[in-house]
Amino acid sequence: MDYIIAIDGPSGVGKSTIAKKLSKILKINYIDTGAMYRAIAFKLISNDIPLDNHEKIKEILKSTEFTYKANCLYMDGKKLGKEIRTDEISKGASLVSSYDYVREILVSIQRQIGMEESCVLDGRDVGTVIFPKADFKFYLTASSRERAKRRFLQSERKKGLSLEQVRESIEKRDYDDMNREASPLRKAKDAIEIDSTDKSLKETILEFLSHIRGEI
Repeated sequence: MDYIIAIDGPSGVGKSTIAKKLSKILKINYIDTGAMYRAIAFKLISNDIPLDNHEKIKEILKSTEFTYKANCLYMDGKKLGKEIRTDEISKGASLVSSYDYVREILVSIQRQIGMEESCVLDGRDVGTVIFPKADFKFYLTASSRERAKRRFLQSERKKGLSLEQVRESIEKRDYDDMNREASPLRKAKDAIEIDSTDKSLKETILEFLSHIRGEI
């Protein structure tokens, strides 16, 4: 039986980490929906196309091909990695993801890929927009202080940012994501909420599995 696991939640909560772990444990595909928006932002910025040039963005969208191989995203045949994980690309992705026409096209692509076989997807509107009838819907959360601490220890400390600056950045992203017109971040009514603030990665994964394994 094929099934879909949808994981939504705010920035820096560990959605991708959890989704990748579940993908390996359950031996199903992993689709990072946010990576597609990052990829579009990367393509625009790399080609010096202003992020408010809507006609050019529409042209780029029409000519861009996305595929997933071994849980890795490919754009126009090229495997993408760290180049789409920079601060500049993150900010660009946040902007382009607010455009209705961008989301409409990418959501269509994500649905096509997700329908091929069992998979776990993470993002901000997977359970509310992309797959509202997903077999398993989760909303992963954690306090902004905890998310800031994790991100600070992982990478931001090396950039000279303070913990408070990282927290302010995360809270601004939360506000932007929750208040944008196109597919705002929100918990689906039937989603299971998991708060990882005081949980280890292993404890969080086990909580996810406790809701999944009895049903597949």
